[in-house]
Amino acid sequence: MKIIRTCAAMLLATVLLALPGCRPERSETTEAVRGVLERTLGRDCGDIDLQLTEPAADGLDSYRITASEGRLRIEGSSPSALCYAFNRYLKNACHSMVTWSGKHLDIPARWPDYEEQNSSPYRLRYFLNVCTFGYTAPYWDWERWSQEIDWMALHGVNMPLASVASEAIARRVWLKLGLADEEIASFFTGAAHLPWHRMGNLNGFDGPLPASWHEAQIALQHQILDRMRELGMEPVAPAFAGFVPPAFLAKHPEISYTPLEWGGFDASYNACVLAPDSPYFEQIGAMFIQEWEAEFGKARYFLSDSFNEMRLPVDPADQEAKHRILADYGEAIYRSIRAGDPEAVWVTQGWTFGYQHDFWDRESMQALLSRVPDDGMIIIDLGNDYPKWVWHTEQTWKVHDGFYGKNWIYSYVPNFGGKVLPTGDLEMYASGSAEALASPLSHNLVGFGSAPEGLENNEVVYELLADMGWSRTAIPLDEWIRGYCRARYGHCNAGMEQAWALLCKSVYGSLYSYPRFTWQTVDPDKRRPNGHALNDDFGHAVRLFLESAETCGESELYRNDAVEFAALWLGEVADRHYEKACAARDRGDRTQASEELEKSVGILLEADRLLASHPDYRLSEWVGYAGKAAPDEELRQRYTANAKRLITTWGGFQEDYAARFWSGMIRDYYIPRLEIRFSEHPEELPAWEEAWIQSTSYTCTEPFDNPVEKARELVLTVE
Repeated sequence: MKIIRTCAAMLLATVLLALPGCRPERSETTEAVRGVLERTLGRDCGDIDLQLTEPAADGLDSYRITASEGRLRIEGSSPSALCYAFNRYLKNACHSMVTWSGKHLDIPARWPDYEEQNSSPYRLRYFLNVCTFGYTAPYWDWERWSQEIDWMALHGVNMPLASVASEAIARRVWLKLGLADEEIASFFTGAAHLPWHRMGNLNGFDGPLPASWHEAQIALQHQILDRMRELGMEPVAPAFAGFVPPAFLAKHPEISYTPLEWGGFDASYNACVLAPDSPYFEQIGAMFIQEWEAEFGKARYFLSDSFNEMRLPVDPADQEAKHRILADYGEAIYRSIRAGDPEAVWVTQGWTFGYQHDFWDRESMQALLSRVPDDGMIIIDLGNDYPKWVWHTEQTWKVHDGFYGKNWIYSYVPNFGGKVLPTGDLEMYASGSAEALASPLSHNLVGFGSAPEGLENNEVVYELLADMGWSRTAIPLDEWIRGYCRARYGHCNAGMEQAWALLCKSVYGSLYSYPRFTWQTVDPDKRRPNGHALNDDFGHAVRLFLESAETCGESELYRNDAVEFAALWLGEVADRHYEKACAARDRGDRTQASEELEKSVGILLEADRLLASHPDYRLSEWVGYAGKAAPDEELRQRYTANAKRLITTWGGFQEDYAARFWSGMIRDYYIPRLEIRFSEHPEELPAWEEAWIQSTSYTCTEPFDNPVEKARELVLTVE
């Protein structure tokens, strides 16, 4: 059965990846698109005509929407073009929206008249981040993945990252190379920490993974890839990046390798990377590709990152040696991928090139790329939002002349760690990629994308970025926001416009790496200082937003946003009291410290209860997925603890990195931490945190009967 399925997948992939002009059977393709539409609307879509057209000579996608006399017709050059066009029609003609947190559907009996046609300036529209598979999706089941792939299709994505079951493939490779199962198992981290294992940052931490995990992930990845491919997406598969288990090195003492360091972990958890001239590099790399394609079918794109946030141990004074080893690594990775599939393209994340811009100067980057053919590689220029707001540098694509002839994708990282607090420079998101397209360096710019570390937050950012994937010019933000509000809430009155103007001035007119409250970190984080723009302008915006309850209250998405914005403002007011409590404690005023802490805790309990009505911001959802992924009680405890660890103590010096503003987290984790910190025994805090992580029980906060009405009351009265 497995052989039949694998062959079928390979055949389908071959068809999908054929030369332009060779398309899948139109009936099968349009039926796959119709499936997305019907799952979105929850009804039969026989009144929608779908037509797959030939792509343009340059391979760029296009679509045409025509609605007349109650009949809707959508033509598109690919499934993602058809799905994105339908989403455009929903938003612009029906004032409706489909998001992670729910839907606002206001579909009339007859499709409203409407016409629109457009084409994307990008051949590829990328989505996801290696870290998303830890901060959001480590324990997702097929039902949740199905929803996500539909979301991707509706937002025009045709190049998603697909790294599920990477370890199952790696396990087979290491078994063939003579390692025992227990040696391989000890190499892998817990499921939520796997992204950093894949990038060579971390080995063994919070593991091992049982055999049942690999079996389930293989089955899940088949479902994911089948759906992606039937929707015309070209998934980015995992490749070997040179990281090897300690047991493999012990069996081959002749091997030259380099130990790496990352994240403040003990050396026993750090990775080792093969020397680029090792004959095992190409052999193992080829085995990875071949094993993956034997199981899942042929792929075109393979991701490999060897230096994510890590430095090679080179002598900074010996630039010649540094450039030589970088060139050797670039060639070794490329050759190992092509050895597995002669038509494969090496994809690499460009995050580290900007993050460590002092190391990756022009000569070093050119050295890494020097022995790789231009058409054999794609660089995802991951974080174009960070040079302005965090690094205070020029954007990486500008520094490196459009990556010296290599194909590249313009991308953003709007979220770190799955943090909930709103942040993001919407003006920049509405214009930055248009600047790149107009540049002389755009001749090898083949894609646009977003690579959030965590999903299910800041939805306005991703709606805007989806539209930028189909725009050659900057989007007028004020006009776009009005359309966004009409589609999301059903209305955009003057008060709503004022509210969003203030949101764009505050939280959505800035970008912070670590948008957290001080009460989430207990003490100010000096390594990664907290920052956000939940200022008085934001508070004014929340009050204006809540005034639209009578007009917009029928919209599920309005109710969700009302709860979220109000809870966030309560979190900010609580933070002001908490900071006063800290200041009073530090000067020895225990009475005021206790009073201010009590005020902060009281407000946080109200915020926790408000968030109990939000579909995404609940601890119970997070641990629920982890528990459902386990086949028995022992693994349920392990998976749940692993999931809770990632969003709390993390490991190394990443504590509170993934701070979540969630119901259940506030009440059961953050508030007790504050109380212990202010108690007579603050030294007990680490032991309490570990006990909380290991506990499988959690409380479910009872939501308010009318959360929007309660939100208005709290926002107007809290001080």
